[in-house]
Amino acid sequence: MNWFSYTFITALCIGLLLQIWLLLRHRRHVLSHRSTVPEAFSDHVSLSQHHTAADYTVDQISLWSKEILLGSILLLGWTLGGGLQLIQEIWNPITEYLSLDPLIMGTGLIFSVFLISGILDMPFSIYRTFVLENRYGFNATTPARFISDLFLKLVLSLLLGAPLIWIILWLMQTAGDLWWFTAWLVWTGFTLFMSWAYPTLIAPLFNKFTPLNDEELRLRIQRLLDRCGFTSNGIFVMDGSKRSRHGNAYFTGLGRSKRIVFFDTLLAHLNADEMEAVLAHELGHFKHRHILKGILIMMVSSLLGLALLGWLIQQSWFFTGLGVEQGSDHMALLLFLMTAPVFSQFLQPLIAKLQRKHEFQADDYAVEQAGAEPMISSLVKLYKENASTLTPDPLYSAFHDSHPPAPVRIAYLSEKI
Repeated sequence: MNWFSYTFITALCIGLLLQIWLLLRHRRHVLSHRSTVPEAFSDHVSLSQHHTAADYTVDQISLWSKEILLGSILLLGWTLGGGLQLIQEIWNPITEYLSLDPLIMGTGLIFSVFLISGILDMPFSIYRTFVLENRYGFNATTPARFISDLFLKLVLSLLLGAPLIWIILWLMQTAGDLWWFTAWLVWTGFTLFMSWAYPTLIAPLFNKFTPLNDEELRLRIQRLLDRCGFTSNGIFVMDGSKRSRHGNAYFTGLGRSKRIVFFDTLLAHLNADEMEAVLAHELGHFKHRHILKGILIMMVSSLLGLALLGWLIQQSWFFTGLGVEQGSDHMALLLFLMTAPVFSQFLQPLIAKLQRKHEFQADDYAVEQAGAEPMISSLVKLYKENASTLTPDPLYSAFHDSHPPAPVRIAYLSEKI
């Protein structure tokens, strides 16, 4: 081990202790407020429903804690424990025997590590879907559909992810010292392509999207879109109920591929006024250019990250400090992808703060377009139907939550009535 090994271990341990401490705070805060429904929700959420939301949150916290702990242990195993070095030693004779091109070997090695990591994470996914979500009545998927989804995601990863990895490794090998800049151009192009392709090509592989057939609601939404200057490729209802009882709405895509999507579970619980308010909130993100700002932040952060990798790949201590004996392009890329979150996690409060600011701005826009009362009633129903805790720990929420806590958000909107 070298100085970077100790730096990595220190950051990993501090991050782990911080996450566990925040989760314990969150658990204690939720349980301490379990016996009383917050006043702002007392007319709409029963005490039994509040109990259910608290218990659901506590059970989620228990699962998250185990995931975080096991994830940290596995990361240590992959790096300082010699896991990646072992995978490399397994691939070496295979590469020699099959006379594989180094780029193919590197792509295969990276993909195999991610595949093994996915398999190791599988018990948590199974437990979350078929135990935790079942316990609270949210799961609607079947084992057959669960397996089918996994297989489809694997195929898409091979078709989309493997070529991307190969191209980046090829650039690392052939594009000279500024390979990281050309790789950034490729990554940015891929991200924009996926933003365009997801709503029309990929999402329909998993769910059925049908045009909204409620003519009165459709016309009302169209008038809202016209007022907001928003053009889309259509208003669709997604059969989210075949996998989960949770409800949501979103708009996705770029350019002419933009589309508005309502979960069928959402339509079952909200009236027309509330649906208009929810959509107005989503359009508020569009009006304030939050999507564009997010893309720009992603572009800048990925450029800085690849530039950093371009420097790290030349440092022998980066490899040896993370348990890899021989430096290589594919190992540098893999190590960076696996360990960067250990250091970047400390930026999460800043990111969450910016996201919450965007949510308040979108709420303001929704109030302008649809009124405060429909927005409040829609949020209350969503909190209730999704069993979202109404009493999150403020510090945990400040660190993790992209949306303002329920009491804060409702109080903010109530001032605008």
